[in-house]
Amino acid sequence: MMLNRTALEALTQRPLPFLGSAWPWRCAAYLVASAVPGAAAGAIAAAAMSGALVTTVLGVVTGLAAFALSMPLVARFERLRLRLVDTVPVPMTPDRRRREAGLALMTVLALWWIDLVMLLFTIVGPLVLILSPVVQPAVHPLVGTLASIAGLLLLPVAAYTITAWGGARGAMARAVLAPQSSELGEVLRSRARLVDAFEMERRRIERDLHDGAQQRLVSLSMTLGIAKLDLPEDASAARLIGLAHDEAKRALAELRELIRGVHSQVLTDRGLGAAVHDVAGRSPVPVDVDVELAGRLPAPVEVTAYYVVSEALTNLARHSRATRGSVTGRVERDTLLVEVRDDGVGGADPGKGTGLTGLADRLAVVGGRLSVSSPAGGPTLVRVEIPCA
Repeated sequence: MMLNRTALEALTQRPLPFLGSAWPWRCAAYLVASAVPGAAAGAIAAAAMSGALVTTVLGVVTGLAAFALSMPLVARFERLRLRLVDTVPVPMTPDRRRREAGLALMTVLALWWIDLVMLLFTIVGPLVLILSPVVQPAVHPLVGTLASIAGLLLLPVAAYTITAWGGARGAMARAVLAPQSSELGEVLRSRARLVDAFEMERRRIERDLHDGAQQRLVSLSMTLGIAKLDLPEDASAARLIGLAHDEAKRALAELRELIRGVHSQVLTDRGLGAAVHDVAGRSPVPVDVDVELAGRLPAPVEVTAYYVVSEALTNLARHSRATRGSVTGRVERDTLLVEVRDDGVGGADPGKGTGLTGLADRLAVVGGRLSVSSPAGGPTLVRVEIPCA
């Protein structure tokens, strides 16, 4: 069951769950709360009129002073009551004060009375019909009963109307306080920070494996090798030590391969071109490499491009049934262009797995783009564009 975070999302529920939820009541409370900025508007008007009784200039000054004093309170109130119809936290933007002042101005001048009028017509109409036999005793009992039934039937419509207006009003308030562009920018910055933290953790793991477990396996392999030399070749102990020595060497080779997968030291030391040659040389499928770069690229660009190539070559080896692949790389107009091709069976679909989708997400962090051409029967082309500026 999906948790509704806003009144507009609640409207997508089925009728019975929606009508049984708290959202219509929350939206009604949100609209009733417009009486507070309405009172502020009344206070401003009263202050201006009291000053106008003395002089016109004093009335203007008094009204402006009352308006200036009430705006911060109305702005704070608007941000707080937004939680009734929108439970998603509103991010703080650099121009928060200006935006809050704009919302407060809109509320005091126009929105408060629209909210109350909407609530009045939506609620009072059905209530009058329901209470027709009481408020209009002269009406024929049958007509009064039919009016009451009609009023009861209109209550669900009133719930939908109140929720729709409350949700739209809340969405408008959110758009003023934090435009979608600012929220999207914060999401992108947050995702970039997560990617950076993940990359730092990968490097730490690589360093720990290289300096810790790998060194112990090297020492173990050397010790077993020396022990094997000290024993007669036909001894059963020599045979067992030889088997242990072979297993230690295989474990060391697998650990070194794991370390390369966690973080490429070649990438750090020699750059993207050398790292692509290194990962292509370890591919079980022959891969031609043609990467020509004038110099080192920014670290985020190199790391992202390397992992894209690495993932693409992994997919090539596992799924494509290709006999040969190729990797090309160029920098054109401050944009790194990388293409990975193969002569396999094609059919690569981002919707069938998280590999290509994960690459697209990672590229989005650095402003890059991923395009895949993989018709059934092949060939497959993975094209990557990453801005270097």
